[in-house]
Amino acid sequence: MASVTIKDVARVAQVSVATVSRALNGHGNVAEDVRNRVFAAAQELRYTPHAAARSLSSRRTQTLGVVLPDLHGEFFSELMRGIDQVARAQRLHLLVSSYHGNPQEQGAALRAMRGRVDGLLVLSPFAEMPPLLGEHLDSSLPTVLINSQSGLDGTAVLRVDNHGGAVAMVEHLVSCGHRKIAFIAGPADNFDAHERLRGYRDALARLLPGAPEWVVQGDFDEASGHRAGHELLAAPQRPDAVFAANDMMALGCLFAFAQAGVRVPGDIALAGFDDIPLARYVHPALTTIRVNIAELGARAARLLIAQITPDAGGESPTTPSDGVLATELIVRESSGSPPSTPRSP
Repeated sequence: MASVTIKDVARVAQVSVATVSRALNGHGNVAEDVRNRVFAAAQELRYTPHAAARSLSSRRTQTLGVVLPDLHGEFFSELMRGIDQVARAQRLHLLVSSYHGNPQEQGAALRAMRGRVDGLLVLSPFAEMPPLLGEHLDSSLPTVLINSQSGLDGTAVLRVDNHGGAVAMVEHLVSCGHRKIAFIAGPADNFDAHERLRGYRDALARLLPGAPEWVVQGDFDEASGHRAGHELLAAPQRPDAVFAANDMMALGCLFAFAQAGVRVPGDIALAGFDDIPLARYVHPALTTIRVNIAELGARAARLLIAQITPDAGGESPTTPSDGVLATELIVRESSGSPPSTPRSP
């Protein structure tokens, strides 16, 4: 059986070969009804564009590169879900790589993307932007950094309002009457963790002047939250509330409290950050700061597509609000409710 060509699609769709090419390559100067007719004809004929030929003629691979610190966990699965939804809507493919938090492996992953993708989405959460990120990024390749500290000229950055979210959570815990508020911090070299810790400290200093900070180190995973929970329970005085820098650590801490027979929120209140899907299904349901993780990925993908193909319907990278994704306080059972008479300091 002879292979189907672009000329066959043009014949069935009753348009020119050039129109078929523009429609399949996502160009904006094709009427919507014509584009739909071309797609229908291509599907009917089971036409698959030759990737190498398409790349040579259009200098496009129809592929977005995604470089992440890891692929494990609900945060990354939700992020990829948002990216994938936008990419599929634009008929683009994804090439995904992770570097397991290792800066050297990150450089290798970035170099491996060259010539294979039309643009890059990079989540590089290091608190201090490592020089090798700039060294290994191709300056001619459209790039959007996710949850990264700014510092690369001409590179779009989309980040979560981590500081504002942490401040909102401390305000909530104080409004519930809690005065001894411990914080389970994330990795010291992580930009998100740094901003959430800064928000905790700023809010504590403003709302409870003179109250000592109570920071326990964590690593953004359940095991470190579990260890932190046991460490807090072993202290001479227990905290009124614990605010974990992400939900995974909060869930590990919740398990440690349950093992010790400590009631949440009756004995100690507990809160997290991210609002991963599991947060609402544990008992008690977890108070947290909602980050629309899938929307973070989707907006980053739209920003990137806007750089690659300005007429493809992506978000404009020049819109001032594009840089920060707002967070939302989600109050559930684990933090308790504001008492009629606040506890004494």
